[in-house]
Amino acid sequence: QVQLVESGGGLVQAGGSLRLSCAASGRTFSGYTMGWFRQAPGKEREFVAASWTDGRTYYGDSVKGRFTISRDHAKNTVYLQMNSLKPEDTADYYCAASLLSYAISAAGYNYWGQGTQVTVSS
Repeated sequence: QVQLVESGGGLVQAGGSLRLSCAASGRTFSGYTMGWFRQAPGKEREFVAASWTDGRTYYGDSVKGRFTISRDHAKNTVYLQMNSLKPEDTADYYCAASLLSYAISAAGYNYWGQGTQVTVSS
């Protein structure tokens, strides 16, 4: 079992930045692919970014070049640095952990946090 707790959401103006954190507890953090997803009202859950166990990262097209995923193994925490935020980035953001090596689909993730809300004003 892995427990995930997100933090860092809030209200920011367009062009601004936020850093989301996801603290993991339970089983070994380093053995999981860690991902970030988001869901806007009335829309499906969307893949944002993933940090794979081999050290590589992968991003959704809509956030490439603006968002950066990273993890601190000592703190069992994964981060999502979000820069150049746009109103269309407004959503609930979820951290997730997967036992699959290269998961980018929500269906491939086994554990989920409760979400943190990000609102970008124009």
